[in-house]
Amino acid sequence: MKMMNNLSKFFVLVATFSYVSIQDSRASIVSMGDFNRDFFVTWSPSHVNTSVDGKTRTLKFDKDSGSGCASNNMFLFGQFDMQIKLVPGNSAGTVVAFYLTSGQPNRDEIDFEFLGNVPGQPYILQTNVYVNGFDDREQRIKLWFDPTKDFHTYSVLWNLYQIVFMVDWVPIRTYRNHEDKGVPYPKWQPMSLQMSIWNGEDWATDGGRDRIDWTKAPFVASFRNYKIDACIWNGNPRFCRAQSPTNWWNNQRFNSLTWAQRRLFRWVRKYFLVYDYCQDNHRFGNNLPKECFLTKY
Repeated sequence: MKMMNNLSKFFVLVATFSYVSIQDSRASIVSMGDFNRDFFVTWSPSHVNTSVDGKTRTLKFDKDSGSGCASNNMFLFGQFDMQIKLVPGNSAGTVVAFYLTSGQPNRDEIDFEFLGNVPGQPYILQTNVYVNGFDDREQRIKLWFDPTKDFHTYSVLWNLYQIVFMVDWVPIRTYRNHEDKGVPYPKWQPMSLQMSIWNGEDWATDGGRDRIDWTKAPFVASFRNYKIDACIWNGNPRFCRAQSPTNWWNNQRFNSLTWAQRRLFRWVRKYFLVYDYCQDNHRFGNNLPKECFLTKY
């Protein structure tokens, strides 16, 4: 365990260095952190609180309601970073979500879903990808830290080549563009950035066996220091799909993971992966989706 902790510190340092190097190449910043300016409340305004300076927002969930908010703009490709501190204590049955969604019946969606748990058990982070309304692409990991003690950064890089889910710059999952091999990929529908907290007790914690303890309500998740560096949708997909200094995320250097990111990716899968749809033959009747047999980076 001590060796694994030392490895995790080393890998996170490498990932941070790699990320800082990427930052230097950026040509445009859409937004760096005023919730009052960039987001609107979609659900239960009485359960949404924002600091005076607009830099921090909390979402509350109780017996009356959950809550949520969404970005004013829609985006097609970019990188989205959010610092989140999750519900402390007994959070069983709660779900905190940070995600991109097109909001259509045939929606595209890129999800972080944090599945609350009973004290002493790790928070489970579920990721999912919808393309043209179809999902069934869940993966789950145990986080290697307590996400209720402090803020941690959760990021999505979405470009023409790949989707990369990151935790503190550590890549935990990829979903590559394998359209040339018959695998659908989200690249046409613009998406908004959203956050929410809600009731998932029927499935979220130990398959629904651990229900919400309402005596612990309200359940509160905190968000701050977000950064959106992305192409704002203006109705022209060609603009967002172009390779340019502004659309840095579409440049060839971001078409795969770096060598350091690949080591981190393998480390996460070895020590923290608890569910992968690509290993669930029973669910798919021994007919796993095509991308399960294709390269991850």
